Amino acid sequence: MSKTIEEINEKIKKGEVLVLNAEEIIDYVAEKGVKKTAKEVDVVTTATFSPMCSSGAFLNFGHADPPIKMTKVWLNDVPAYTGLAAVDAFIGAAEPSETEGLNYGGAHVIEDLISGKPVKLRAIAYGTDCYPRREIETYITKDTINQAYMFNPRNSSQNYNVATNSSSKTIYTYMGKLLPNFGNATYATAGQLSPLINDPYYRTIGIGTRIFLAGSDGYVSWYGTQHNPGKERLSNNIPLSSGGTLAVIGNLKDMSSKYLRACTFRGYGVSIFIGIGIPIPVLDEEMVEFLKIKNSEIYTEIIDYSVQRRNKPSYGKVNYEQLRSGKIKINGKTVQTGSISSYFIALEISNLLKNKIKTGNFYLTNFIAPIPLDEKYSDLSILSKEEL
Repeated sequence: MSKTIEEINEKIKKGEVLVLNAEEIIDYVAEKGVKKTAKEVDVVTTATFSPMCSSGAFLNFGHADPPIKMTKVWLNDVPAYTGLAAVDAFIGAAEPSETEGLNYGGAHVIEDLISGKPVKLRAIAYGTDCYPRREIETYITKDTINQAYMFNPRNSSQNYNVATNSSSKTIYTYMGKLLPNFGNATYATAGQLSPLINDPYYRTIGIGTRIFLAGSDGYVSWYGTQHNPGKERLSNNIPLSSGGTLAVIGNLKDMSSKYLRACTFRGYGVSIFIGIGIPIPVLDEEMVEFLKIKNSEIYTEIIDYSVQRRNKPSYGKVNYEQLRSGKIKINGKTVQTGSISSYFIALEISNLLKNKIKTGNFYLTNFIAPIPLDEKYSDLSILSKEEL
C-alpha cells in the first residue's frame, strides 16, 4: 500500500498525521517492522546544520533621489556583486571584508541583516542621464530595503569526507585545524539525520520541495553546484563522498540568526552555518528502507588534506557511529575525531519541523521537476583554446 503527498497533507489538515524525526524512525522500524511502519508513519523529518560556503543573498536597496546605477557596492566594507540592475546586488557569504580581512565577511553581513542590525551601504557609479548620481553612503536594515532573499547554490551535501593530516606541520582548512601526524580528524555532516542520506535517489526531494531554511520556509530551487550523484555508492545506496547537493532559496527577512550563523576558519576564511530541515513523506515500504538507515551503516572516506592536489590520498572508510564515538583508527593509530557541524542543532531543527507539521503549520509539496541522477562532476582542466 502506498500513500500520496495529497493524502498526507489531508492528514495534516485533520490533525491525524504521524511524524517522526530521522532518529526516531530507526527504533520504530526495529520494533514494528518495515510494512507496519510504512502504513502507520506519514512523515520523517531530516535536518543538517553545517558550514555551507556556497551561500549568499540577493538584495534590492530601492532608488535614491537622484537615482544611482550602482557599479560597485560595499556592505560593512564587504564587496557585493552589482552586475545586475541599478540597485540590485548579490552578497556572497564567503566574501571577505576589505578592512577586516578574514575576520568578517559576507556571512556576517547576512547575519547582521537578519538580526536587525544596521549595515553600512557604500556605492559608486559612473553616472548616466537617467542615473546621474555617482556615489552614495547610508545605512540599511532588513526593514528599510525591498527584497532580501537567500539563494544558496550549494547546500546540504549528501555525504562528505573526513579530513586528516599526515604531514609534520599543522594545517588550517575549511574542515578546521588539522594537527600533524594524524593528530586529529574532522567531519562535517549529521549522518543519519542528513536529508539526502534519507532520500538517496531523490524520490521525494526535488525542485520545488518546501523546506525549513534558517528559521523560515524555503524551497529547493535547483540541484546544487558540484552535484555528483553518480559518485561511487555503497550497497546501502549512499554515495561514499559528497554525492548530491541542493540549491535553495528563501526569504532572508523571515530567517533567524539562531539557525544562520557566520563563522571564520583560521587560515581559510569566512563561511556560514546554515540550518536546513526537509520533511520526507513515507510513501511506501521502499522509503522506509531508506529512512531506517543509522550511523553505523553510513560510511565516508578518510582523506589526507595535507596533500595539495585535487586527488588526495585515502586512508580507507569509516562510519558515522565510529566518528561520533570520538576516536577512529588511521594506519593503526588511534585518532581523535571532531565534527564541524552540529548534530544537536540538526536534531533541534528536525523536531521543530516535526512540530510545525503536526500542528498544521507546514504542508508538504510535490516537486515540479526531479533532481537528476546522471549528472557528472568535472574537474577544471588547464587547456588552450586550440585544445578544446
